[in-house]
Amino acid sequence: MTYQGKVYKLRLVPSGFINPNARLYIGAGVAIDIQVLLKEIEELNVSNRIWIDAQSTIIENHHKEQDRSDSHLRNTIQTTGSGSGPAISDRVKRVAKLAKDMPELSSLIDDVALRINEAIDNGQKVIIEGTQGTFLSVYHGTYPYVTSKDVTASAICSDVGIGPKKVSDVIVVFKSYFTRVGAGPLEGELSPEEIKKLGWIEYGTVTGRLRRAAPFNFKLAKRAIMLNSATQIAITKLDVLYPNALGLRSYEKLPKEAKQFIEEIETQTKTPVTLIGTGSDVYDIIDRRKELGLLR
Repeated sequence: MTYQGKVYKLRLVPSGFINPNARLYIGAGVAIDIQVLLKEIEELNVSNRIWIDAQSTIIENHHKEQDRSDSHLRNTIQTTGSGSGPAISDRVKRVAKLAKDMPELSSLIDDVALRINEAIDNGQKVIIEGTQGTFLSVYHGTYPYVTSKDVTASAICSDVGIGPKKVSDVIVVFKSYFTRVGAGPLEGELSPEEIKKLGWIEYGTVTGRLRRAAPFNFKLAKRAIMLNSATQIAITKLDVLYPNALGLRSYEKLPKEAKQFIEEIETQTKTPVTLIGTGSDVYDIIDRRKELGLLR
């Protein structure tokens, strides 16, 4: 993501930091690497408006060492080595340290579930941001080539402590082509040479590894919508698939073939495409919610 000419690659701080009026919260379901978090907070200058749930799991150095030295995780699953999996394993065994146990986080601790529910009940706008992709879910993904927890919309809600009745919309985010890092199935996977020829080159934020890529998969898209009860779709990187869409912020100005692609997604998934990314800048977005009568 690019904002005011600077590229940001975030791991823990919510992307909503770009709104200076936004309050930022990290829920109990998040595994936190203290060094990574504190560095991001300092770089983004958000220390006065970010809080962490007291019960968030802490990733310790031995978790990262275990993640990187375990031959199954490193060679077979090809995890990022961030230590998240071993930390969550310790949480399940009830031996993990929590955010409330760490003095260096004391000024950031809060009851995030309470704050989020209060905000919703008071009619404030709350956006809950998930990470990973649906098919990296430990329950609904391409097991064993998955992450260490569920990452569907239901899990995102439980991570921060809200119930499903408090959700108004679920926006599933798709790239205009599919990617993944590490091992596991990827239907229609292209060779590295084909990826580079198409200009679909991406590198993992944590690992720096070249992401594997494949054309948009309608079958997986429909299943992701089912698993997440998605009410809207956001499509990113349309400009990578259609370079002449770069930077456009009006649906009517999109090239014909790009519109046909969007319309095909809507037809096959029976779900409206409301947000379309046409570049790396945060404002390179086509917002169709008003046009489609979905803006509340």
